[in-house]
Amino acid sequence: MARSKPSSSKKQPKRGVDFKKIKRKIGRKLPPPKNATNTEIKSKAIILPEQSVASERAGLAVSKKGLTLKELLQQTSHHNAKVRRDALTGIRDLVLKYPAELTLHKLAIIEKLRERISDEDKVVRETLYQLLKLVIFPALKKDVPGSLISLMMAYIFNGMTHLATDIRLMAFKFFDLVVQHYPSSFFMYAEKVLQNYEDILRKNHIYLQDRSKLKNALVGLVRCLSLLPCNRRTVDPSYGKNTETQGSLHAYELEVPKEHTDFSSIIKRLEDILPILVNCFQDFIPLVHPMSSLDAQSFDCMLYLLRSIDLSVKFFLYGIDKHQTDFGVTKPTYNEKDMPVWGEIATPVFLRKFLEVFPLNQLHNTSGKDEDKFFILNIEITEIFLHSNEWIFTSAILMERFLEFIENLLSGKIRFNSRSGKALQEKHLTSLLPFIPRLVSLVANTWKSRLLQAFTMAFKDCKPESTLNLAFLSAIEEMLLPSKRQGILLLDASEPEILDHQITWIRELPVLLVRLGDTLSSLSKVILHLLLRLGQYAPMNSSLAWEYDIMQHTLGEFYSMCLDDGSILYGPFMKLPKDCQELSVCCLYYFSSLDSLLLRSLVYCCLCDNLEPSVLFRIIDVLHSAYKIGHLQLVDLISFFVTLVARWKVLPGRLYTHVENAKKISNRETFKAITGAVCSCLRQMGDDALIFQIVQRVILDEIPLNPPIDNLCGMLRLLVILDSRPTKLSEQSIIILSNSISEYLIDAASYIPENGDEVTDSNQISICQYYLVPCFFLFDRSDKLLNLVLDLMGSSIGEDNSSLACNHDTQHTLDLSSRIVAVVSILLYMHQDIKIRRRLSSCKGEITRILQKMRLQLIDPCWEQ
Repeated sequence: MARSKPSSSKKQPKRGVDFKKIKRKIGRKLPPPKNATNTEIKSKAIILPEQSVASERAGLAVSKKGLTLKELLQQTSHHNAKVRRDALTGIRDLVLKYPAELTLHKLAIIEKLRERISDEDKVVRETLYQLLKLVIFPALKKDVPGSLISLMMAYIFNGMTHLATDIRLMAFKFFDLVVQHYPSSFFMYAEKVLQNYEDILRKNHIYLQDRSKLKNALVGLVRCLSLLPCNRRTVDPSYGKNTETQGSLHAYELEVPKEHTDFSSIIKRLEDILPILVNCFQDFIPLVHPMSSLDAQSFDCMLYLLRSIDLSVKFFLYGIDKHQTDFGVTKPTYNEKDMPVWGEIATPVFLRKFLEVFPLNQLHNTSGKDEDKFFILNIEITEIFLHSNEWIFTSAILMERFLEFIENLLSGKIRFNSRSGKALQEKHLTSLLPFIPRLVSLVANTWKSRLLQAFTMAFKDCKPESTLNLAFLSAIEEMLLPSKRQGILLLDASEPEILDHQITWIRELPVLLVRLGDTLSSLSKVILHLLLRLGQYAPMNSSLAWEYDIMQHTLGEFYSMCLDDGSILYGPFMKLPKDCQELSVCCLYYFSSLDSLLLRSLVYCCLCDNLEPSVLFRIIDVLHSAYKIGHLQLVDLISFFVTLVARWKVLPGRLYTHVENAKKISNRETFKAITGAVCSCLRQMGDDALIFQIVQRVILDEIPLNPPIDNLCGMLRLLVILDSRPTKLSEQSIIILSNSISEYLIDAASYIPENGDEVTDSNQISICQYYLVPCFFLFDRSDKLLNLVLDLMGSSIGEDNSSLACNHDTQHTLDLSSRIVAVVSILLYMHQDIKIRRRLSSCKGEITRILQKMRLQLIDPCWEQ
């Protein structure tokens, strides 16, 4: 049977689709493709104990960011400037926190940091500068060997020759920092440094465009030149021909390291630099004059240029001749004007042209601040002129300009306008005052008078606390006295006008000394030293010597004075240091006739408890020496001595000290030394009989004032030391002394302690000898005095006192009993002395009456009560 065909109505099966079109909605994120590779990596932290970086750095010195010093030093060479800056900041923080790191690794630190001196980034260089200035150099102080300095200098010199101007000028700033902390480094590299300064100063296009760059270089140059020996001195016409020189006030000699100094090379370089400095300054003149105001940068540059010129000139004038022998520098030659010429340099020529610009801003009206700036610049030029005015020839017109400026400055016609104007005025005037003496001696009479008048008025108007006083006093010393080394007197005191000014200065000195008080002892010392020199060198019978003598009337207030109410007002002398007191005491020696008022002021000081004993003894010695040469009257000196002994206050205290503890309890030992010193002086005065009469009269005047027992003992010793056998005492003196001695002996007996645990026999004997022996000497020389004293002692316990004792006056009874015990003790002490025992044999009647009166008092019924 045949197969039947499929029916046409049957549907065919669907076939697969290769690309299915999916409709997407707008704004929906597309899903990732099905065949996309998943790149996500998942991990878990592996924690291993004792394996952290922090644990490895425990105990190490690290910065705030956790970096060690080694890592920070490595980062200073990083290519990124910010990383280098951060590394330098990190080193600063680390060194401040761990100072030992700098001490241990200073060589490695300097070696790495020096590479940044020529860094291209300005901020990196400035950060390094501050790091060295504020941290590294102050911490190392002097602990820097020459090798470290040489490490720095190699890169500094490399920076000074860099093509970039900023780097070159910054290198000079780094060198200034090195010199500031280690001055000797300049002398090690002086020639090369000055050569680089010369090269940079020749490029005037640099500083005319940006003056701040020149200022940075000039600051370092001024510091270097200030290290050169350039002590100012008074220049004589024979300057430079092996003459002695006189140093000025505040002068000092720099200790120059000889092994590194070649002054011949320095001189050569300065000969080249000095004209360049002058040219640089002259380049600023056209820029300044047309301007209505002077900007700060131009002013600073001009100021540092002038200071560099001034230091160079002073080195040529005062430094070379002083050190030429030590360093082998060739001596200067002299031109037809007898002025020094150094090498081939034509210094006087260009200096003369430079000085002709004075004064600056002469015709322009400026503000107050700008006037102060020009004022300062003119003062600097004036100082250069005063240094070199004998080295170069100046015209009369130019000389007039400078002299008029100096006169106006002294008289106050030129003043600063700023708030700190007074301080600036004093500062700059101080630098000019040392030149006044020499200048006055050289100018014509007209200008001599004007300058002296202005100088004297300025000195009188100067306040005591002003810093100008030292400079004024130094100038006055030069114009009053011959120089210490040369012995040359600058001013002739025979000229009336000059003498008038000198007298004015002398009269102002003690006034200034009193006004100063004890506030500025250093200035008081200078005044006293000047007064001492004036007393030493003033010619006899001259006007200066006469003024010196008159000065003591004002000087008395310096020591002390007695007020109307009797109180003592002590002057500055009491509170000044000992060296000032010594100078003031030495001045007394040179008064041709010491005034009694001045002696009274001195004795008040000597009686003050606050005066050191050594100063007191020095006063005694100087006054005695003044008497020997006829500067003090005999009566005045004896009155001074007796008053000192009679009124010196002995403080209360024991008369003895323990053997184990020899600590002084009172000033009695000092008083004994004073009495001994006075006795020694009295012995050396000459005629004992005359001196005894004067001493006797002065002591009898003091006795009615009832002096204490120690003072009376001292006066009795003065009499004993001058008296002889038979006594020189007059009848009236014996009567007056007998009353005092009788009471004195009773008081002395009560002073003598009894034997006990604290009192040894030696103590008792020494006290007895000190108080009683002076009386025993007088008794041995005068029987009448002994009889009178015994009668008075008997009367002190006589029958006249019995009526009072019966009135139950307990205090009187005790006083009477003490008197009886004292009198018995005195008689026993007299009996123990061999000489007095012999004298007592003729006084049996007086002793019998004393014993009878004692017996009557002892059997009196009042005693039984």
